[in-house]
Amino acid sequence: MRDLGVGFGYLVKGQRWVGRNGTSFGVGLLPGLITLVLYAGAIVGLGFGADNLVAWTTPFADDWSSPWLGIFRGFLTALVFAFGLFLAVISFTAVTLLVGQPFYEHLSEQVDTSESEDGTAPESGLSLGRELWISARDSLRILVRATIWGVLLFALGFIPVIGQTVIPVVGFCVSGFFLAEELTAVALQRRGVELKERLTLLRGRRLLTLGFGVPLTLAFLVPFVAVFLMPGAVAGATLLVRDLTAAPEEEPQVAAPASLTEDPVR
Repeated sequence: MRDLGVGFGYLVKGQRWVGRNGTSFGVGLLPGLITLVLYAGAIVGLGFGADNLVAWTTPFADDWSSPWLGIFRGFLTALVFAFGLFLAVISFTAVTLLVGQPFYEHLSEQVDTSESEDGTAPESGLSLGRELWISARDSLRILVRATIWGVLLFALGFIPVIGQTVIPVVGFCVSGFFLAEELTAVALQRRGVELKERLTLLRGRRLLTLGFGVPLTLAFLVPFVAVFLMPGAVAGATLLVRDLTAAPEEEPQVAAPASLTEDPVR
């Protein structure tokens, strides 16, 4: 359980780092603001159209008597909106990182440079276009995995009691894990770590990853908070990556147990 607190500590350290580097914080806000406007429009549209979508997909209930029709479709409308918010939280970071790739890449390099003894940062050696392509490709793969989890949790939400208690908690854990993956991808991609290796690395320290990602997921549910936390989240993720990939003489290399090497969201 100690790893949960350590993971949260990286999030706090990242916010402190950008707080000491005002220029990086200011520039890091721009991609989040652009993405927020796009997502706000989509969520508002979903809010107005969710009931119509539910009515269109459940024609068999048109002849149901009151109050059962209203209860049934009202429940489904709430689930559809909740599912939309789940996908928004999961994909917001991926889209923001894609929009702000040059900004966040530079911010991550600054963190690495400031924390390294020789004042240097790892370099991928790839062109900006190649980095954008890899980032978009990997983000799409993560989004597919997250969507599969979202559909599964959505279905399990119909189970009495468990669907209203356990499933939401699992949903936040899943969101937190994938959110942490997206954020650490900036620093890990520069180190040449592929998506499959990244997932194995993070699963090897699952509690640490959740300690970083789950509080951030909860914070991202509050309007505008995601925008202001994104620069610090990228900085904190870079600090987290530095320790996860530390040389043996500095800190034991993280190794995933054999039972975790298979991707559970495949």
